[in-house]
Amino acid sequence: MSTTLGSLPSVAGTGETPATRRIRDTDAGNGEMFANARGLVEALKEAETSSAAYLAGGADPHSVVEAIARAELAVETVVTVRNKIVEAYQELMRMPI
Repeated sequence: MSTTLGSLPSVAGTGETPATRRIRDTDAGNGEMFANARGLVEALKEAETSSAAYLAGGADPHSVVEAIARAELAVETVVTVRNKIVEAYQELMRMPI
């Protein structure tokens, strides 16, 4: 049994299929994704500069630990998102055509 794109149900009378709606919603979230990537870079830079300042004697240990913890959390978040994307891609590849 074969279905064509025109035979898929539309979403609430908009003429938009569920798949195209997901793609549109995902595209709208890409700006947020890039903003989060910039946040990761900033967290890593902050951890690096505060560590260097501590080694030079200009920062307290508490601020260094906070900056490193923020950077660690940001990296763990990015890795988790990456793993979810890879998992979704693998699931798509397992689907029969």
